[in-house]
This record gives sequence, structure tokens and C-alpha cells, in this order.
Amino acid sequence: MLASLAIGGADPSAFLSTPMDGLANEPALAEARMDPSGNQLVAAVTGELQTAEGRANAYEGSRDRALAGLKQASAILDTAAPADAAAFKAWLGRIALLAVEARSAQHGLGTGGAQASDKDKAALAEITRVLEA
Repeated sequence: MLASLAIGGADPSAFLSTPMDGLANEPALAEARMDPSGNQLVAAVTGELQTAEGRANAYEGSRDRALAGLKQASAILDTAAPADAAAFKAWLGRIALLAVEARSAQHGLGTGGAQASDKDKAALAEITRVLEA
């Protein structure tokens, strides 16, 4: 999840706009928006996620935490499971690559030659650096 979250955080404008993000988050957001007796903090956060700036802010922090988590996981693997570390890190890298490919396909809307965004490519490169450090 950290690898895919780090990719998702590469392009905050895509937050809640891809089909998977929308499907995963929209029911909870809609429920919070429609509940007149709901918690004020939940309503404020839900309202903030409705704005481009709010989505960007939410993802920026998530991306940074995800990258920090990957770095920590990498260090733990190197220490606790050195024989398995390379294979596990390769698997995490593969998850990140699949997230980029899925986002590219979604943005291409089936046009057949969808390319990864520069932001997604940069995030993938950063994940690779973190996992190889």
C-alpha cells in the first residue's frame, strides 16, 4: 500500500478522480456530506477534500509518509531479513510500477497508448532510490 500511495501522491490532481480512488472513497465522503447530525471535524475534512487545494494537501502529506514508511521498511528488511530483502524490495517496486501503469491506463481511457505522467515517473524513480538505499 505504501508503494501505491507514494505513486498516488505524485499527482495530487488525480486524488479521488481515478475510478479506483472514487470507488474506494466516495461512499464515505457522500455519507459524511449528507449526515446533518454528523461530526463537525468529519464535515470539515470532507468539505476540504472537495477542493483541489484540499486534495493536494491531503496527498502531499500522504506521499511523504508513504516514502518514509518505504525507507523504514527497507532498513528493517536489510537488518532483519537480509536474505529476503532484495526480493521483497523488488516486489514493492513492482507494486509501484503496477500503480503507475494502472493510473496511465485510467487517464488514457482505453485509447491504447497512455503514457505515465512525468510526476508518476518521478515518483517511481524516487521509490526505486528509497528501496535501493
